[in-house]
Amino acid sequence: MVLKLMLASMAAFAARAVPVVVAMPPSRNFVAGASDEMEMKPSPIERSWILSGDPVARIAEHSRGHDDAAMTALWDCTAGEFRWYFGWDETVMILEGEVHITTEDGVERTLHAGDVAYFAGGTWATWRIDRYLRKVAFLRKPFPKPLTMAYRLRNLVRQGNTQGLAA
Repeated sequence: MVLKLMLASMAAFAARAVPVVVAMPPSRNFVAGASDEMEMKPSPIERSWILSGDPVARIAEHSRGHDDAAMTALWDCTAGEFRWYFGWDETVMILEGEVHITTEDGVERTLHAGDVAYFAGGTWATWRIDRYLRKVAFLRKPFPKPLTMAYRLRNLVRQGNTQGLAA
């Protein structure tokens, strides 16, 4: 009996001493890469949204949040004018080119390389690209209104009204 216990202890010790190599999937905690090496795939603009020209759009997904509620992507497009529906909240940074934006409430703005803009989910904007545009887009699914209000109320209680109702 004692011999069996000693052999079992030696086997356990030997098993701990041998490194175990486990193939790990690529990390989703940190994603990095050169933007010019990302594979751009066709991302056709809905035909009924196109106002003029023949814009050709492409996209490359860079990363996605663990809960699939956030995404970062590269997007580019050739010349044309079209309406665009933002299904998610989207913050963009223009990397190359320029775009003339008209929001559904009539605000007009031209975005150039280096400019950052935010578009609320559930809104429309008209995009006019004269030559070529390349942007990085940070997208986030909006929470349903009741959940948003509960989240803001929770923050208000936690912060003792020092931050207001901002999420």
